[in-house]
Amino acid sequence: MVETMSETDVAVVELSSFQLISMRRSPDVAVITNISPNHLDVHGTMEEYIDAKCNLIRHQNAFSKTVLNADNEETMKLAPMVRGTLVKFSLSGNTERGAFLRDDGMLCYTEKGSVTQIVHKDDIRIPGIHNVDNYLTAISAVWGEVSVESIVNTAMNFGGVEHRIEFVRELDGVKWYNDSIATSPTRVMAGLNSFDQKIIIIAGGYDKKIPYEPMADTVNEKVKLLILLGATGPKIEAAVKTSSLYPDSGLKIINVKTLEEAVEQAYKLSQSGDVVSLSPASASFDLYNNFEERGQHFKRLVNEL
Repeated sequence: MVETMSETDVAVVELSSFQLISMRRSPDVAVITNISPNHLDVHGTMEEYIDAKCNLIRHQNAFSKTVLNADNEETMKLAPMVRGTLVKFSLSGNTERGAFLRDDGMLCYTEKGSVTQIVHKDDIRIPGIHNVDNYLTAISAVWGEVSVESIVNTAMNFGGVEHRIEFVRELDGVKWYNDSIATSPTRVMAGLNSFDQKIIIIAGGYDKKIPYEPMADTVNEKVKLLILLGATGPKIEAAVKTSSLYPDSGLKIINVKTLEEAVEQAYKLSQSGDVVSLSPASASFDLYNNFEERGQHFKRLVNEL
């Protein structure tokens, strides 16, 4: 999907793995947020997956802008490919040109030795350090095209997008969230780190042939009840149990066959003060056409409780 951008709008470009493979023209402004195992059911190998992502910048020219994540080692390996202006974003301040998070919590942009303060992380309406990272990414992409005032206004007023840690309802003191877009371990970890307590998650789905070990420690640290379903349920359980944190984590794991049963168990086993999130770490294609359809089903089930 491509949308035109005014000064107060955000341009969104979402490309599937198949589109990346066939690309013969790169955008004027290309952003690669991270490189981690994903879509290996399509690409077969990590090398092929990375090569597909490279098409985002492979056909750029000297007048293009490339935005890379300075905190992701695999992403930064693509820097030598950049033909135009290289802009980096970083949560650790590791950039000479681009947006970064300062130690005091201020999001800033630096260029040619000049630093512009933009907005404090605590003033961003949608929660989570991953959303701070997302804003750094967007700022780096639109810098010079969108005013600082518009960026600040968006940060303070934008309430988030459907299926992305979307608040569904509070029932009997339990808050329910729909994070159906979290189809990889990286996204699940980002979602878990948005909460300052251990939560209940519903995970599992279609198998994209990706490893789940990278999220094992975070799940043991941040989850009190893991409800699993779908083809990846056993893989996620096995990965979580390989963590050295598992024996002392207190994590409870149960397996179900349907999303209806998952919601029923989450409702039955939760108590006031808990948070329940649909955080699949998997694609939806075993039961649904896409993650949006899965998220809509989840919200309908929760609202029917």
